[in-house]
Amino acid sequence: MAEVIRMPRLSDTMEEGNIIGWLKNVGDKVSPGDILAEVETDKATMDLESFHEGVLLYIGVEEGAVPVDGIIAVIGKEGEEYESLIKEDTASPPGEASKEAQKETQEEAAVKGGEDTPAQASSPESSDDRIKASPLAKSMAKENKIDLTNLAGSGEGGRIVKRDIEKAISDGGAPASSPVVSYQGTSSGQNTTIPLSQMRKTIARRLSESKFGAPHFYLTIEINMDRAVDARKAVNAIGKHKISFNDIIVKASALALRKHPMINASWEGDKIVQKGDVNVGVAVAVDEGLLVPVINHTDIKPMHVINAEVKEKAGRAREKRLKPEEMQGNTFTISNLGMFGIEEFTAIINPPDSCILAVGGIIEKPIVVNGEIKVGSMMKVTLSCDHRVVDGATGAAYLQTLKSYLENPLQMLV
Repeated sequence: MAEVIRMPRLSDTMEEGNIIGWLKNVGDKVSPGDILAEVETDKATMDLESFHEGVLLYIGVEEGAVPVDGIIAVIGKEGEEYESLIKEDTASPPGEASKEAQKETQEEAAVKGGEDTPAQASSPESSDDRIKASPLAKSMAKENKIDLTNLAGSGEGGRIVKRDIEKAISDGGAPASSPVVSYQGTSSGQNTTIPLSQMRKTIARRLSESKFGAPHFYLTIEINMDRAVDARKAVNAIGKHKISFNDIIVKASALALRKHPMINASWEGDKIVQKGDVNVGVAVAVDEGLLVPVINHTDIKPMHVINAEVKEKAGRAREKRLKPEEMQGNTFTISNLGMFGIEEFTAIINPPDSCILAVGGIIEKPIVVNGEIKVGSMMKVTLSCDHRVVDGATGAAYLQTLKSYLENPLQMLV
């Protein structure tokens, strides 16, 4: 029995498909897997594949729009009767009436949306039939005497679409007697496939689970680092131990966690657990992504000890020599991209933490102090919070405490 081929729904938002052209003609033999036609959807141009074997007996629309589930072809045995199938599906048989209805539908769509809606099929004798262009583009080109052979298409696969004709018109047109010179070279680059390492797979899985499993929200605050800059200079000038801005931030973050235990907590299914220790993870960039060595008991360690531990563990992280237990037990994480010139960013929470602090660079810029404009060393930090554990006011209070420590670093000695 003959099989009716209908316009499939090729995308989740597709309401109709636009047949660009047929690769098979009436009377051709068809096998499963053969490409029957090219169909333009609302997202891409796709191949219409046959799932049946036989002869192409009928083509409903040579070129143009067909609603989803509309009849576009019939496949069956050679000479098999198929007209009754079409009559059952529609009150009006294929012919002039259906063609006129199709034309009206196309014109109505063009008026409503101004999209690349199809025009009537060009005659087989048309000189631009073999050019890859939308029906509307062909119609517009004909009306404006634009030579399609001299245009480079910006559509899918180099297809000429409405915007290309409009550009040609705005540029003064491209009549057949005045060909447009266009560059149609191709890139010689090749795609490179990079196999996933186990580390990359783990990073991808954990961050995906965090981002889509924990409802993130973000709080950003700007901090005046003038006094922190002066304090670092003084410490590094008089002591044998050197410290970095990152060490100051790590220490201040840890002390602030002691005052805001809900930030130092985790979501564990049916309960929230506030952690007794403050263990700050410090994100370290490695070739295959990020590793997070953990500084245990961060709140009670001096800055120079934090400095030495971060340096030593970061070095071993880059050499892939960190032990698994050295990357576990974190209660809070810091990601610092300030040294890369990043002023502000957001980070994905590192499980099982409820928060992560994204640290930007220290930027000198004009600020107002006591009614006067001065140059200040300003730094933005953004706290990513798991809303199941932390509310906005809780996160804001934590950032205020952190800001107080960094703007008055002597507090960290008390």
